[in-house]
Amino acid sequence: MMTDFFKGIEPIRYEGPDSANPLAYRHYNADEVVMGKRLEDHLRFAVAWWHSFAWPGGDPFGGQTFERPWFGDTMELAKLKADVAFEMFAILGQPFFCFHDADIRPEGDGFAGNTANLEEMVDYIGAKMEAVGTKLLWGTANLFSHRRYMAGAATNPDPDVYAFAGATVKTCMDATHKLGGANYVLWGGREGYETLLNTDLAREDRQLGRFMNMVVEYKHKIGFEGTILIEPKPQEPTKHQYDYDVATVFGFLKRHGLEDEIKVNIEQGHAILAGHSFEHEIALATALGIFGSIDMNRNDYQSGWDTDQFPNNGPEVTLAYYEILKAGGFTTGGTNFDAKLRRQSLDPEDLIAAHVGGMDVCARGLKAAAAMLEDGELERLRAERYSGWDTDDSRALLNHATLEHCEECVRDRPIDPQPRSGRQERLENIVNRFV
Repeated sequence: MMTDFFKGIEPIRYEGPDSANPLAYRHYNADEVVMGKRLEDHLRFAVAWWHSFAWPGGDPFGGQTFERPWFGDTMELAKLKADVAFEMFAILGQPFFCFHDADIRPEGDGFAGNTANLEEMVDYIGAKMEAVGTKLLWGTANLFSHRRYMAGAATNPDPDVYAFAGATVKTCMDATHKLGGANYVLWGGREGYETLLNTDLAREDRQLGRFMNMVVEYKHKIGFEGTILIEPKPQEPTKHQYDYDVATVFGFLKRHGLEDEIKVNIEQGHAILAGHSFEHEIALATALGIFGSIDMNRNDYQSGWDTDQFPNNGPEVTLAYYEILKAGGFTTGGTNFDAKLRRQSLDPEDLIAAHVGGMDVCARGLKAAAAMLEDGELERLRAERYSGWDTDDSRALLNHATLEHCEECVRDRPIDPQPRSGRQERLENIVNRFV
């Protein structure tokens, strides 16, 4: 059934850079071909169900500001929420969406009630997907909001919580598989600690490692062909989380034999909280062979928490997509808008405008990144900087030398290396030509 929540808002069209229409794409033309691929296939946009339809408009210092007709804890309202969601998907025309189980189903009577509600909603959403054509980029389980998870899920000191979390992940993987999801994400919002005084780090690491291995085992058992992703985050809500950043996650994967099974879903806001840039985390993930997908948003750099705002910084977005394109682009992953309206943005039109603006910024950034790659100057200068390693002697030094050999090399050929410029400002000027 149609609702009237977005009454009067027509499907968004591409009108070009000169358009003054606030509800038109100025840079995102889904069929535009960049580096041999359509923009839609490069960017693989997804809408986040939790922020767009489940979030009530609160912040750490204030409660609900949004009044949505689907807010409530009944199946009828959950289906209304799905109706509105797919109406928005039809308006935006983005190819994907993402969800947590708790976003799409009301809380039931324990695990059995939750599962029954989830299965009913999966059938309902599946029919919507067929009608509208929007696909599932990834599904996940909310293992952090309910009070049972206040001490973690996989790392909880109570084995009953561990079992409840494992059973919940199973049902969510089943749901994702049934809906044809391209990935399955695990975010350990409470997998960490508030104080070391009551925390056994070694025990919790073993629990989390075994939990992730169970996820991978079940993926293969059911024939799920999507990618399993972990989303790094350093803090908030806990003081410290075990998936702090890409490097930490990679160490965890290696420690538990999962480096060939699990990749990362990197969020811009989480990268900033970890003291990194978004492009750093993407570049490191591609270097380590674990890059999977991204959550696109931004933080307010004057605030101390994860504000999940829609992206509006073109140069920042460009550098992120530069690293993605340089690595070959997305495979099963994509660009999920893990972003929410400001709590004063109350109107349905605000929800549409936020996504339109975000999609335009990303499209503009990706096109600038593609132009930089095709220009080739950045990569030429990068290769030139390391060109000394391209000789036979240098390759032998790297692959076969001992410290004694290094000493002989320096003693027999008097070497007095002189510093060379890193050319940072010139490289930044090259980037600024494109953004």
